[in-house]
Amino acid sequence: MSHAGGGGAGRIKGLPRWRRRPGSDRTWVWWLPLWLIAVDLMVDLVLVQNREPLSFLLVGAPPLAAATRTPRHTAAIAVVCLGMEMWLASRRPGHFEEQHHLALYTATVLIGIASVALSRQRIRADASLVHARSVAEAMQMTLLRPFPEQLGPVRAAGFYQAGEGGTLVGGDFYELCETPFGVRVILGDVRGKGLDAVQTVATVLGSFRVSAYEWTDLNRLAERLELSIARNSGCPAGDQELFVTALLLEFPPDGGSVRIVDRGHPSPLLLTPHGTQRLHTAPGLPLGLGELGPVSAEVTTHPLRTGEVLLLYTDGVSEARNAAGEFYPVIDRLTDRFGDGHRAPDPEALVSFIKADTEKWSAGADDDRAVIALTLA
Repeated sequence: MSHAGGGGAGRIKGLPRWRRRPGSDRTWVWWLPLWLIAVDLMVDLVLVQNREPLSFLLVGAPPLAAATRTPRHTAAIAVVCLGMEMWLASRRPGHFEEQHHLALYTATVLIGIASVALSRQRIRADASLVHARSVAEAMQMTLLRPFPEQLGPVRAAGFYQAGEGGTLVGGDFYELCETPFGVRVILGDVRGKGLDAVQTVATVLGSFRVSAYEWTDLNRLAERLELSIARNSGCPAGDQELFVTALLLEFPPDGGSVRIVDRGHPSPLLLTPHGTQRLHTAPGLPLGLGELGPVSAEVTTHPLRTGEVLLLYTDGVSEARNAAGEFYPVIDRLTDRFGDGHRAPDPEALVSFIKADTEKWSAGADDDRAVIALTLA
């Protein structure tokens, strides 16, 4: 799933496939039992002189119906198949009451009963899956909220896409909040994937949402996140494999600048009417690796004028590879698209371009991607 702009990307046709009502998405499998019945009927009518009817093929229709249809529809198809078997046999003298035809009728009844039971069980399993995924979606959406269109003096746009199919949250994360110290933003990437990564994401975001309102100094806020990872990650103490790269940004209430703490993450890009450049930061150790060196990192301050846009992204963007194995050239692609020398792009246009261009560059990429574009209103 992805969130884009102010409210997140919409679902195709309003709902994801797994939440649609049964029968609302009629694929070829849904029609297969009817095709089988129709084909069997047409072939048998063409080969009416054939000694044996082809009605034995109809036995396969009820199980096919059970894969996509309700128990009532499955039972109706079983009854139709039984009736057609009897009618086709009666068209040939002496066949209706033959022993192998009686066995065929019995088999159709038994298979029909079993198919109805399978259909009922499938619907129960589907309902349980929908409920479980709805709960999971609600829980995961509490971790990654939709991007706000504006916080205080800051306009924002962004998108997030988990790399693993069928999931909403991966190892990348973000959060934006308006605090007494200004608008604060975090963008980060947890090493690894799966449930362990999601657990660490929950830890970092939970700590940030509380601590961002309490700690005046941006660097002390980063140290608090470091402590939260050590206490709440659930990993053994001293696990050197657990770390989180992150950028913490602060836009002071009086505007005109941005403060940045870089904990081992790709530094932001600044898009101006004169081109795109990478901001200088003082990278520190990633969060979770504080024991390997000084925890404190230098806070860098950069002027930010109205109309200039900051672009933050995770390595799912910069390390996306094309068919030739080449990394996505972020600055070059932005320069080609927006380097007309007139004005910097709107955050929404910038995010839309990055999302579409990276997907085109690396079709089938399975890494998490998070992008945020920020500008002063």
